[in-house]
Formats: sequence, C-alpha cells, structure tokens
Amino acid sequence: MNTKNVLIIDDSALMRRVLSDIIEADKRFNVIGAAINGLAGLSMLQENAGNVDLVLLDIHMPRMNGLEVLEEIKKQNIKTTVIVVSAVTTSDAKETIHALELGAFDFITKPESLEELRSNAFTERLINCLEVATKCSEQKQQRTIVTEAPKIITASLPPIQKKRVTEEDRYQNKLIAIACSTGGPKALHNIIPNLPKEIDAGVVIVQHMPEGFTKSLADRLNSLSQLPVKEAEDGEVLKKGWVYIAKGGRQLRVIRDQDGGHILKVSLEPPRRGLSPCADILYESLVDADYDEITCVVLTGMGSDGSAGIKELSKNKNIHVIAQDKKTSIVYGMPRMIKMTGLVDKVVSLDDVTEAIIENVGVR
Repeated sequence: MNTKNVLIIDDSALMRRVLSDIIEADKRFNVIGAAINGLAGLSMLQENAGNVDLVLLDIHMPRMNGLEVLEEIKKQNIKTTVIVVSAVTTSDAKETIHALELGAFDFITKPESLEELRSNAFTERLINCLEVATKCSEQKQQRTIVTEAPKIITASLPPIQKKRVTEEDRYQNKLIAIACSTGGPKALHNIIPNLPKEIDAGVVIVQHMPEGFTKSLADRLNSLSQLPVKEAEDGEVLKKGWVYIAKGGRQLRVIRDQDGGHILKVSLEPPRRGLSPCADILYESLVDADYDEITCVVLTGMGSDGSAGIKELSKNKNIHVIAQDKKTSIVYGMPRMIKMTGLVDKVVSLDDVTEAIIENVGVR
C-alpha cells in the first residue's frame, strides 16, 4: 500500500490533535508533521520537498496565515495538494474562496462544536476529502498550486467566437444551466468572467458548497465579471444576462410564473443523495419551463449529479450539453457520467467552455 503523507498546519492544538487522530487511524495515510503556524508549516514543506502528498491548511494563524502560505507555495512551485480547513464565518468563507483561486484543491468546514468535532460525520467528511485528493495523485493527476490567474477578458470576444442572434431566434427564450462540485470554483473563475454582457440567456449554477460559501463565491465572481452575479433568492425573476448561484444548504428550482416568465424557487428541504443544492433537482425543474433551448454544462466534480436530471430533461426539451474534458477536470466524475449517457454534444477543455457556450447561445 502506498501510504500518503499528510502535513497539518493549524494553530489550534485541539484541531491538530483531532485531525492527527483521525488520519492516523486510517492506514492509507500518515501524518508526517504538524505545524503551529504558517511559517513553521512552510519550513516543513521545504524540508520535506516532494514527500508531502497533502497539506491540511488553516487560514487564520499567527506569523503567516493560510493565504500567505498558498502564495509562497505558488511562488516556490512546491508540488503538493492543499485542502483548506475553514470555519463557517463570513470572513472565512471569503478567504476560502480566495484560497481556491490560489490553487487549493478543496476545503472542509471546521465543526462548530466539540461534539461535532469528535463525531463520525466529521471523520467521514475529512477522510472522504482526503480520498478524493489522493486518488488524483495516484492517477498521476496531482495538482500543483496554479501560478497563473484566471483568464479574464475585459474586451469583447472576437466576432468569430460569437453566434449572433438572428431574426429567427430573436424571441427565443434560452437558459444556461451549469453543474459543478470539487474544482468547480476555479472552473467558474475561468468561465463566468469571460462571458460577454450581451450573452443571450440567463445563467443558473449549482455548485456543491455549504451555506455561506456560495454567497462569497457569487460576490467574488460578481467583482470579476461583466455580467451581474448573485446568490439566488426565492421568488426573484430570472433575467437574461444575469448569473444566479444556488444557495448552499438549499435546493434551487426554476418555475414558470403567471406572466410566462421564470422565477427562482429556493427551498429548505432534505438533501438528495447528501447534496444540497443538487443539480438533478434544478434540471428536473426545467422540464416544465418555457425555454426554447437549455444549454447544460457539466464541469469537474465527484459523483454523478446532473446526469439523471439532464436525462429526464432531454425527454421533453431541446437541450445542448457541454462537458468538461478529463484532462482539465480536477475530479473527472460528473463530466464522465454525463458523457456515458450519450447526451453530450461537445466535450471541451476548461479554457474552451466559455467559447462553446457562446457559440451555442449567441449574443444580443
């Protein structure tokens, strides 16, 4: 068995102890060290260059915080996989989104009580996250902290990349529905800021994230994008040229209103297969929508969320399905599963997703 070495960087002695106990109880993992702050953690990384498979990184620490550690990892081109251990506060949510931009593989939320900290639920969540990250490493897809920033286009895309809306489809209602999970925030940072403000459709997104984090993700994307981006609110009208991100801990549906338009339905209900929000629920809701065409985009993520919903949608609606390719997916689960349905019209790299969307939807 190829044991994976894990470095813990956290200023809380309790968190270091609990994380170490959970990891050491699993023979697939070994705690190679535990640092009390970012500066000590970076020193351990340098001393054990090439021998640290995973880093569990806290954000708020003395001497050097988690974001500064990530920046140094990027600057020094240290090859390792970083998982952020984040609190659920608004401040931590914003910084976690920034950490994912800097190249963190994923994040897990800290328990909010001592009881939860020592619960089986937290243990399962942590081990599951480690499993997903190390599976990528074992398949020689280990992620290096990415040195380039998301590609943001400030000028209009060249005309050749645009499909102009013709008289024939001028009055068609169109929607772009995106599903993503692990690796999704980084993918969305590549895609959403590059969509032109004249895009001829509204955009709805299901990104698997806890409550609070989706608001920070929406705010960050809004600051980078030509389109307004916001967390979806119950009862608001879905507008063309706007981007709506499903709220963490809620389910999102699109329903028709009495005037023939569409509104967002945000509801608190049990998760489906542990997912809240769940992309299948969003896609299934679109069966009764009044859109002439729905562009379904499935990005990086673990599992199969989105496939069942798109399959059901395909029976009743005109859809165009775009899937991210294996090479650029952090976790090739959701794109692989939708590809296996035979419903995918186009498989593209992450850098080509935006162009594929524009080519199909067009601009006003």
